[in-house]
Amino acid sequence: MGGEHLADATLLREAPVPQTEQRPIQIVPLKGLPIVGAVVIFVIVAIAGNWTWALMFSHVAGGALWTAIDLFVGLVVGPIIGRLSIPARAEFMARFMPKMVLLMPTLVLMTLAAGFQVALKYGNLASSNPNHPWLMASFIVVGVMAVIALGVLEPANIAVLFEMRRPQPNGAVIGRLMKRFIYTAGITGLMQVATLIIMTRVATQ
Repeated sequence: MGGEHLADATLLREAPVPQTEQRPIQIVPLKGLPIVGAVVIFVIVAIAGNWTWALMFSHVAGGALWTAIDLFVGLVVGPIIGRLSIPARAEFMARFMPKMVLLMPTLVLMTLAAGFQVALKYGNLASSNPNHPWLMASFIVVGVMAVIALGVLEPANIAVLFEMRRPQPNGAVIGRLMKRFIYTAGITGLMQVATLIIMTRVATQ
């Protein structure tokens, strides 16, 4: 994400962004809604039944995917997008961003809801528990990441898609939004490393 990426961002601002020639861009991929619904129901059932395996699966799987996607988007996808031509970049965004609209909120829900229930189940939230300070630190870090994911990444994602739906998308707007999306994804990915350190400390204490 160095000089070449910034140079490409400048090119994106100056060049018109072509509208995709295929079907109109879908903000929310409807085919993915049943999967999201199934995941939400699974988490709710796990919490309602205090089902240990399902809670741990939701928390660990959701957290691992959240971490991996943030790091992959920020450190791998970002530099690749910066080297693509304008038409290729537009085509990639039209296919990639709608999936992120559903994926990231679902992973945030899985990780946080199941993780909180696991902490309650094992008494880690009690002030006398040795893991209590670590859990409080984790809540702060994860809370900041959730705000970034839902308050910065998701709005930027949706704004890019709405801009791409216009007959003549504004390259300057898309360039700014994509930089915000990629950089904040990388930041939250690095913050996830802190949560991994905390969680492994809690698990071994």
